Amino acid sequence: MKQYGLGPNGGIVTSLNLFATRFDQVMKFIEKRQNASKYVIIDTPGQIEVFTWSASGTIITEALASSFPSVVVYVMDTSRSTNPITFMSNMLYACSILYKTKLPFIVVMNKTDIIDHSFAVEWMQDFETFQDALNQETSYVSNLTRSMSLVLDEFYSSLKVVGVSAVLGTGLDDFFVQLSKAVDEYEREYRPEYERLRKTLEKAQNKQKREQLEHLWKDMGSVCVQGNTLAGSDDASAMGPSELILTRGTLDEEEEEERESDTDDIDHEVTEESHEEPAFRNFMQETRMKYQRRSNPNE
Repeated sequence: MKQYGLGPNGGIVTSLNLFATRFDQVMKFIEKRQNASKYVIIDTPGQIEVFTWSASGTIITEALASSFPSVVVYVMDTSRSTNPITFMSNMLYACSILYKTKLPFIVVMNKTDIIDHSFAVEWMQDFETFQDALNQETSYVSNLTRSMSLVLDEFYSSLKVVGVSAVLGTGLDDFFVQLSKAVDEYEREYRPEYERLRKTLEKAQNKQKREQLEHLWKDMGSVCVQGNTLAGSDDASAMGPSELILTRGTLDEEEEEERESDTDDIDHEVTEESHEEPAFRNFMQETRMKYQRRSNPNE
């Protein structure tokens, strides 16, 4: 923040952007440790606009998902989601992350040692129960929340939800069961899609390379034809662009060797001295004359 003169959010985004430029080092580190470690946990910034909706966050997510079975785990504070409006806000966050990353998704409701997460599961499974909880709210946001609950009803139907306690360790067994199912889902549905996208990208890149080569051959062919027409050489016109490229260096080398052979019998030292002696003699005579004029101004 001090170095670039940024605020808190700008500092986080800039740090993430700089980190994304070196993320290939993280990928290499994971590849080296993948046989020794079963899971790799990457904790991302909690601000949704910093990671999920930023270019660097997308780069990191796609880099991981294209190489390893990747699962997104959304951890929410159960004790702070007892209010139906706050709960709906959390679910909207989760929904946006799911559709942005397009990866297997698990919602982990933490702090079940403070309050059990069964009320949240009931709200997701029973629309009427959630509506009854909303009726106790009198703010204008409750009407919007009521409408959004209808939209998220289908989202809830396929959502994996687990309640855990980071303090007591309860619910972790269920979490790893859901994680295994999510990995199977990745291998079954998401990896083929990433492979298809990768092949499509490779085809597009190869097509672009071929088009560039074709343009290059056409340009070089036209240049060779013009050069041959001006030179009037039948032998050169018979050669294609590749032959011209291959023989150009050979011809230059032969010509250079001929020049060297023609000048090998010349004594370069004698030649240089023959040019230097008259010039130096003239310079000395002019200097002597100038000195004599200065010493005898009356003459």
